Amino acid sequence: MTDTPQLLLAHHLKALRLPTFLRAYDKVAKQCAAEGVGHSRYLLRLAELELIDRERRMVERRIKAAKFPALKSLDSFDFKAMPSPHKMLVMELARCDYITRNENIIAVGNSGTGKTHIGLGLGLAACQKGLTVGVITASALVHELLEARDEKRRLRLQKQLSKYSLLIIDELGYVPLSLPWPCRTSTWRSFSTMSSGFSRLPPIRSSSCNRDMYIPVSGPLSGGYSSTTIGVHLTRFSNTKPQG
Repeated sequence: MTDTPQLLLAHHLKALRLPTFLRAYDKVAKQCAAEGVGHSRYLLRLAELELIDRERRMVERRIKAAKFPALKSLDSFDFKAMPSPHKMLVMELARCDYITRNENIIAVGNSGTGKTHIGLGLGLAACQKGLTVGVITASALVHELLEARDEKRRLRLQKQLSKYSLLIIDELGYVPLSLPWPCRTSTWRSFSTMSSGFSRLPPIRSSSCNRDMYIPVSGPLSGGYSSTTIGVHLTRFSNTKPQG
């Protein structure tokens, strides 16, 4: 009979989805008893532990859902070896204010300059701030568009991608242009249509310096939109048309 309260408590905590409470309540109770801490502070400690652990699990779920090809943090980027982009600029972007302002980030530079690392690092920072992130290569996106030529499948793909607060499109400069011209034209048209539909979705795009390989994107990146060039490798574009 003495185990009945513990069994009921375990059952209730599981039903309430409080795994950290269940795991830590006995240990924290002993610590509080030894320190002479009252029941209010005891519950406060448990609640804090639950919140911290819940946030950690949510971040882990967002990182898993983003499908990062590799986990790259901005802390591990060697800014001394790569003086451009400037560290202060990247740390400013890591606050994710550009997402609420609906700005795009484009990283352009030669291979090995850290474009993908910066992009993935900014994506990781967004996950840690509670935002949904998606990562895809430009070639994979083009392939998805080729597979979704009819309107219904294209709208389904657009809806799927628009769920992200931030979409990272990597390797824009490596999209193969060896497709037959009619197929290539329809793909660019679909890409442009989807791009214009992402007026509230700030993407990060990375590309090597090869103008012949650029995808002609209309919409948020076309002429007539305000832009601010920062350094050599990073460019910010606003999704909002200037007034007047």
